[in-house]
Amino acid sequence: MASTASDTGDRGSQSGTSIELSILEPQNEIQGSDSSAHAQLLTQESKWNSIIVVVASFIVVFTCCGLNFAFGVYQALYESFASKPGTAFTGASLAEIDLIGTISISLMTIGAPFVVAWAKRFSPRIVSFAGGFIFGISLVLASFGKSLWHFVVTQGLLLGIGTCLSYMVAVTTAPTWFTAHRGLAMGIILSGTGVGGLAWAPILNVCIDNLGFRNTLRLTGGLSFALVSLASGAIAWEPSTKARIDMENSLRTSRAQGIIKVPLVNLRVAKSRKFIAQALAAIFQAAAYYTPVFFFASYARTLGYSTTAGANFIALSNACNAVGKIVIGHVADRVGRVNALFLTTLFSAISALGFWLPSTLGGVSTRSQDLFITFVIIYGIFASAYVSLFPTCLFELFGAQNFTSVNGVLYMVRGMASMIGTPVGGVLIRSTTNGFTPKAFVNMSLLVSVLLFAASAAVFWVRMEIMVGPSGSVVWKWRQ
Repeated sequence: MASTASDTGDRGSQSGTSIELSILEPQNEIQGSDSSAHAQLLTQESKWNSIIVVVASFIVVFTCCGLNFAFGVYQALYESFASKPGTAFTGASLAEIDLIGTISISLMTIGAPFVVAWAKRFSPRIVSFAGGFIFGISLVLASFGKSLWHFVVTQGLLLGIGTCLSYMVAVTTAPTWFTAHRGLAMGIILSGTGVGGLAWAPILNVCIDNLGFRNTLRLTGGLSFALVSLASGAIAWEPSTKARIDMENSLRTSRAQGIIKVPLVNLRVAKSRKFIAQALAAIFQAAAYYTPVFFFASYARTLGYSTTAGANFIALSNACNAVGKIVIGHVADRVGRVNALFLTTLFSAISALGFWLPSTLGGVSTRSQDLFITFVIIYGIFASAYVSLFPTCLFELFGAQNFTSVNGVLYMVRGMASMIGTPVGGVLIRSTTNGFTPKAFVNMSLLVSVLLFAASAAVFWVRMEIMVGPSGSVVWKWRQ
């Protein structure tokens, strides 16, 4: 009996355990299911947030960089005013007028270390919104300009500062949201320069013809402020990046840190051959890149094209710019971003030497026109792709922990280089003895060709450096 009772007790205990397990197991399954569903919701939310960031960043680039890339319309107009009495530009040289656009484009990235630090210290939204306000007000102020220096200060200096505040926030926060498709995402965002230039160039022409250039400046000032303000509200750091930034902010020992005292690149990184090579590539490419873009309309006129047709070349270049950044960005995710960076730089150099230079030497002829059209298309596709691949390569070359500081410093270097390269190109036009003919651009086309081949060599150096392992041994990887 005792044995029976014991057996019965054991069976009861086992039964109780069985009942207990049968109750708990479904709950664990439910909890596991809830956890999985929660993870899926977070992943889905992250995807939507990343898409929103791409769209918002595209709008910022479309507005700020698009209007900067359409400056050739204003440049051609201001050059026509130079030969007329009683205008703000009477007697101004090509180089002096070009200074307006050059300053704006250069400042677009020169202030990068400060803008990146402010976006980390405060908020990307606040910094980008401030940029939109300065950008809009600069165009409105330019509309009241009575002298060349007024336009240099407003449409050059202030516009560049506004662009920098908004543009640098967009190109620094967006890469943190992506891994596998970073090249495509940045290609879409930075295609805004091409799409914007394509859209703004004809719009500016129509508005100038019907409203006058001063009212056009006022109209675009108000519209640009509205667009950038709207987009700024959606720009943010990726959550894990924000957590790391919040930790950095909590360790600050002074209020000046991150505002005036801007952290630069880690000394170990800055002294590496990889960083030096990438910096040289950035300098050479930036010194060359904007020069043809700013002078497309002016050069087209020397080939016999009208002012309207000259603006259409800017639009064509910007269309190729947009397509090139997206397509090459997508391809770069598969063949390697550094590989794509090297090939795009090399092809842009070949286009300048193989098509633009022969066009300048051929005089006013159908052949010169055909060569120039070919150059505009090839250069628009490949030279612009460097800009979209540049930040994605930095992320891979120097890691997430060094990305923001390296990105800021190298963008600053690019800005300084463009401030030197484009004015020098303008001076080379003025220094020729052939007058305002295609041959007046021979020296400029040579300068651009040499700089781009130098940039190609520097990118190739970067490609070689990333094959060197920590032990110094060389390991070949074709996809880099």
